[in-house]
Amino acid sequence: MQVENISFYQLRAARAALGLSVREVAEHTAIGTATIVRCEDPNSMHQATKRTIETLINFYKASGIEFIGAPEDRPGIRINTN
Repeated sequence: MQVENISFYQLRAARAALGLSVREVAEHTAIGTATIVRCEDPNSMHQATKRTIETLINFYKASGIEFIGAPEDRPGIRINTN
């Protein structure tokens, strides 16, 4: 899988839209809480590994989140309720 062009805003918005805490996402993904916080920080997201971002994207997609736009062009999320 190729890592999508996702912004830290989208990762933060996805978690918030699902009403999950950093700790809850960590429990579901086996990613450390500090790593999740870094992924949602504009100053440190670049430090995240491809695998970490893929894991978060897959978790959020499986939970009904669709990532739309691009980091430089109206990034956002869509919540699928189906």
